[in-house]
Amino acid sequence: MTKFFKRSLLSFFCIVNTFIFSDKTVFADQPNVIIIYTDDQGSFDLNCYGSKDLHTPHLDSLAAAGVRFTRMYSPSAICSASRAGLLTGRFPARAGVPGNVSSKKGVAGMPTEEITLAEHFMENGYKTGHVGKWHLGYTPETMPNSQGFESSFGHMGGCIDNYSHFFYWNGPNRHDLWQNGKEIFRDGEYFGELMIDQCRQFVSGNQSHPFFLYWAINWPHYPMQGTGKWREKYKDLPHPRNKYATFISTMDEMIGQLIKQLDDLGIRDNTIIVFQSDHGHSVEERAFYGGGNPGPFRGAKGSLFEGGIRVPSIISWPGELPENVTRDQTVCGIDWVPTLLNLAHCKQKNPERKLDGKDISLVIRKNEPTPHPFLYWQLGRGPSAQWAIIKDQWKILGNARDPRATNSLSSRDKKLFLIDLKKDISETTNLVDSEKIVTEQMTQLRAIIAKGL
Repeated sequence: MTKFFKRSLLSFFCIVNTFIFSDKTVFADQPNVIIIYTDDQGSFDLNCYGSKDLHTPHLDSLAAAGVRFTRMYSPSAICSASRAGLLTGRFPARAGVPGNVSSKKGVAGMPTEEITLAEHFMENGYKTGHVGKWHLGYTPETMPNSQGFESSFGHMGGCIDNYSHFFYWNGPNRHDLWQNGKEIFRDGEYFGELMIDQCRQFVSGNQSHPFFLYWAINWPHYPMQGTGKWREKYKDLPHPRNKYATFISTMDEMIGQLIKQLDDLGIRDNTIIVFQSDHGHSVEERAFYGGGNPGPFRGAKGSLFEGGIRVPSIISWPGELPENVTRDQTVCGIDWVPTLLNLAHCKQKNPERKLDGKDISLVIRKNEPTPHPFLYWQLGRGPSAQWAIIKDQWKILGNARDPRATNSLSSRDKKLFLIDLKKDISETTNLVDSEKIVTEQMTQLRAIIAKGL
């Protein structure tokens, strides 16, 4: 009996059982889903993406057992907006989060009417868990347990010290560690170890059900506090790459521990793992002005040039999806909502809710063309907001910024910057004056998109 036939037969009996015993369609063969979302990880900062100075065997193995994207774009170039796009499948501006939300307790974030991926999965009978960073609201209504997550462990703001669990930026200093909406205190315990313990507990406690785990690792975001083992490994790398590399390998090691648990429990083959960075690397002062590797790309975190939004991304589902292949199509983090729901045989909670993400399962399975006629980004609000559109080989930016070279853009470049990505992947030449028809078409498209948000 072929695997396809067995799965089809199993689905048939499950559907019959569902009609008899339940008012929801829940398939017995639904896979588990884990999203691992890293923080401020540069475009090429894995061995499998070409870095020669990093040790990342577990993520490299994940890529070897799955599909690696070479043109995956983050939903935004800033933390909160990227997470809103990932979890809702909508352009962050449409989801009400075009920039960062506050890291202060009592301040709301993403609007409560938004539907998260966790809510979709919960509607389909999944157990849902969040571990790590949230940064989408700091009120009971906008914290994870009110956004579809049955369990939650982590910090609500943008970052914490990994030992004291305090938010030390934009004072006063304040403690930020929560479990299921209740503040907890684990002073002196390494946050990475706390995260992996919570992930293991969630997986072992829910292995008899289909589950969705959102592990939002707050690394390699500052403060860069990797373990002693990896500090010793990278002691001869130049500053600040040594500190950044230490955090990357610490992260890779802990991801390996989670994957090993799936193997040990015998559920790896029934688990989809998505790995992705939320945006490009940071060049902020608190990150020692860099450490990440954008390769040939211009820009970094906070910029809509490629270095701010082109990110490492992998999906793996052994035996079900292709292995050890790359996909070069233009795709985006907003695509994971419709794609994962399709792969898991799940229904959208509210089919009338507009999604900007597209189902890229055929890109993944069969290398078909991108389903996107265009992609749009808006970072911030008002006339000074950065924005960008990619359509075919063309990319246009408005209010452009480059945090790695703050004086490199003229007033004309900042206003509008047009690039042919086929010829100029480093985005060095502004074609606004030489490609006036394309510029006009792209700005008109932007006006239409912005009006509909």
